[in-house]
Amino acid sequence: MRLNIPKYKILLALMDFILVFISFNASHIAIINIYNSNGFDSVVIPWLISVLASLLYVFAFQLNDLYKINIFLTRALQIVLIIKSLFWGSIFLISFLFLIGFPFGLSSRLFLFLFVISLFLLEIFFRVLILSNFFEKLSNLKLINRKVLIVGAGKSGKNLAAKLLVENDLGVEIIGFVDENIEKGTHIIQNINVLGNIEEVLKLNGKLKLDEVIISIDKISYDKLLEIINIFNKIGSIVKINSELFRVIPENLIIEKYGEFPVVNTTPQINNSVTLFFKRVFDKIFSLLVLVSLSPMLIILSILVKLSSKGPVLFKQKRIGKDGKEFNFYKFRSMKVVNGEDIERKKMMLDFMKGKVKKPSKIVNEQRVTKIGRFLRKYSLDELPQFINVLKGEMSIVGPRPCLPYEYENYEDWQKARFNVLPGCTGVWQVYGRTKVDFKDSIIMDLYYVNNMSPWLDLKLILKTIPVMITGNGGK
Repeated sequence: MRLNIPKYKILLALMDFILVFISFNASHIAIINIYNSNGFDSVVIPWLISVLASLLYVFAFQLNDLYKINIFLTRALQIVLIIKSLFWGSIFLISFLFLIGFPFGLSSRLFLFLFVISLFLLEIFFRVLILSNFFEKLSNLKLINRKVLIVGAGKSGKNLAAKLLVENDLGVEIIGFVDENIEKGTHIIQNINVLGNIEEVLKLNGKLKLDEVIISIDKISYDKLLEIINIFNKIGSIVKINSELFRVIPENLIIEKYGEFPVVNTTPQINNSVTLFFKRVFDKIFSLLVLVSLSPMLIILSILVKLSSKGPVLFKQKRIGKDGKEFNFYKFRSMKVVNGEDIERKKMMLDFMKGKVKKPSKIVNEQRVTKIGRFLRKYSLDELPQFINVLKGEMSIVGPRPCLPYEYENYEDWQKARFNVLPGCTGVWQVYGRTKVDFKDSIIMDLYYVNNMSPWLDLKLILKTIPVMITGNGGK
């Protein structure tokens, strides 16, 4: 499967890997010389550890968005994010080194100081001062240039093209436009013309050798936009969109920008069978550790729920999972038991889905929530039993939220694409949206995850879920 990663990102990651490797080994050698320490018996071991350290910091840089083009080309924000990455990376690194008994000599603090300072100075010198200044020259030499096709020759597409032509340090070469309503060969801007409609351009794909497709259409439905995204994803190019329909993504997440134009990546990442296998293994190990380590708290919560009102400790409900299949969904019961279906909640949810409820909110019948239930919901503790669903393979740690059967029946076709992956305990909507966005925007957030699912995005969402739970932000 083709790895859809721009050349400049590979170059940056490789440079960061080398700089971490050099800093780590230089600091290790310095400590050995200062304290006349022998270090490891084999020279291979510290080199292997430095490789792991290099991968860890590249991972930290990825989590902090340092491989996004707009971040790389700005100095102040890039420096701030480098410092943030070094801070968190160092915490994880020092914990790992102590666990394996890494011989620092007589001063672990001095080793860490030398390593972090040298790495920071190298990153500032090469990343911020050198490479960013030469990026435009590398682009002109077409060493990292990307051949870009713009879908949409209207106002939005034309404005985007104008910006890309002015800011040529982005390494973009526009080869033409695609438009269903404008005649083939029509001149749009500078020497760039309409190459035809989608069907005509797909026939030329082998000759065009596209690196990237940017969809920027003025007026389009969700169904049509997703159809076009799927068409171009099949040809192996990176597919990004600049659309008002996806505005909720740049409003809540740090994403790439071409000038002031946010572009949302909708290209499936490394979602091959190997990646999905390791995701499944991680899900099972993580959920088992959570259930075992938190078992005393789970017992206490079970007792409190049982004492709060009549009814079972666990709330079991039919939900819709991957490929539209039903499964039994578990939560701590946080509401008083009622006979039959909660008609009021159902009506509120359907109104919310249809846009009749203007204020974004979690749909909750407040009159039924118990005192302990209110606490559990605020800090998402009622959702801990979902790790049972994860162990059973019905859910993942990270993914779109599972919906109720009647909700699924009222979904539009384009919205059902969120069920292409396993539902999750946490996800993009839970971390960045929760009670802030309306129904359609929550679906867009889920679709963003489906198309960008990767180990680093999963880890980022897991780490961001923890403060959301601690603060109770958006809980209801």
